[in-house]
Amino acid sequence: MQTDNNCIVIFGASGDLTHRKLIPALYNLFKIGRLNERFCVLGVARSDLNDETFRQKMREALLNTEETTPETLEDFCRHLYYQAVNTSDASDYGKLVPRLDELHDQHQTCGNTLYYLSTPPSLYGVIPECLAEHGLNKEEHGWKRLIVEKPFGYDRKTAEALDVQIHRFFKEHQIYRIDHYLGKETVQNLLVLRFSNGWVESLWNRNFIDYVEITGAEAIGVEERGGYYDGSGAMRDMFQNHLLQVLAMVAMEPPAIINANSMRDEVAKVMHSLRPLTQDDVEHNLVLGQYTAAEIDGKEVKGYLQEKGVPANSRTETFMALRCEIENWRWAGVPFYVRTGKRLPARVTEIVIHFKTTPHPVFSQNAPENKLIIRIQPDEAISMRFGLKKPGAGFEAKEVSMDFRYADLADDQVLTAYERLLLDAMKGDATLFARTDAVHAAWKFVQPILNYKEAGGRIYEYEAGTWGPVAAEKLIAKEGKVWRKPSGLMKKKV
Repeated sequence: MQTDNNCIVIFGASGDLTHRKLIPALYNLFKIGRLNERFCVLGVARSDLNDETFRQKMREALLNTEETTPETLEDFCRHLYYQAVNTSDASDYGKLVPRLDELHDQHQTCGNTLYYLSTPPSLYGVIPECLAEHGLNKEEHGWKRLIVEKPFGYDRKTAEALDVQIHRFFKEHQIYRIDHYLGKETVQNLLVLRFSNGWVESLWNRNFIDYVEITGAEAIGVEERGGYYDGSGAMRDMFQNHLLQVLAMVAMEPPAIINANSMRDEVAKVMHSLRPLTQDDVEHNLVLGQYTAAEIDGKEVKGYLQEKGVPANSRTETFMALRCEIENWRWAGVPFYVRTGKRLPARVTEIVIHFKTTPHPVFSQNAPENKLIIRIQPDEAISMRFGLKKPGAGFEAKEVSMDFRYADLADDQVLTAYERLLLDAMKGDATLFARTDAVHAAWKFVQPILNYKEAGGRIYEYEAGTWGPVAAEKLIAKEGKVWRKPSGLMKKKV
């Protein structure tokens, strides 16, 4: 199914996200025929570029990152345009009015416009107001939609203020808060796995599940983003948006129907059902950490405090682990352990469902634990671990696995996260985008963590290349449980 005719306006078009993610995603959608021929892309930024210089920059970016053919590349680039605008000056947005009128007429896009805010968060409230001042938010002639990148606010108070500010000029049905984790194929397949298989859904509750583990690990440090990251940290960068959204997808109830309202209703219910974090929780069920210098594979790597742009006395966490619970009928009493960090041993995001052991270990005191492992990235896969008889005499149980890897679907076109989400936004499908009530509930849940940090809460050290502070191991060991130590790749299909 192709998209509507439309014009995609990218604010911050000279930035890293545009040439690394957005333009490659649009190019690949164009290449496989998922974009309507009547579309155009208008890059907007302060840089002094014109149509041809912008096209050349995007051409070079695509040649470096994508498989291209000369004809397809040139055909795509003919849809690219550029307009220099001082995005902090409302009067300068007047340049967009005649330019968009011209492009809508030229490409017959029916006035449909998708605005993408690939800009610093400080402009998230400014740009909608400036667009509205020139009538560029009105839907009398074609739909107008606004994609907002994370972070949506810096804490509960700023998120609520930003929401009020944007809603003055765009209605909720026009706002698409993007979280690229929800565009990943394996996250979506989690819902299909649960709700299309009766045996899975019947086990997906407190009667059969012992605990749930969610890991979002990165092997790299902050690289050249030390200045940005220091104002964010692991909690804001990963936990508050990506991993809480993943948790909601694991825990949600079956939607009445598969559409944006029903799906997002269930996500919001999970966010509201998270047990509020008490002072005791943040002192005993939360671990914050910061990586220190170490040798990894024979190479010395810097500690966080030695990274470029990071203040020497920074207390920003590069690791966090949290035990939390969901207070509803399905999940009462089931702990959810969530951790994320930089400079860990592998780049991996995965969900592990740990099922309860048999009530009486007939064959072995050390029978393998039943686990369902859902690998989100890299090497997207689903693996079921269970026990079978070890060959030979006796009845000793051995762990075996049944694995499915998306790489085995070699004949199918699997869209990347940005490709899927851009396509959905152009179709007007908000299913995989965060709704305002869920965003507010997420910030409400994490606010006690922010308060704990601001009050001087403890930051543990951990060596780069390890799985975080020892305190994180103790956190989960208190209840006789252990973190899984994933590698970068799932077991390959034999």
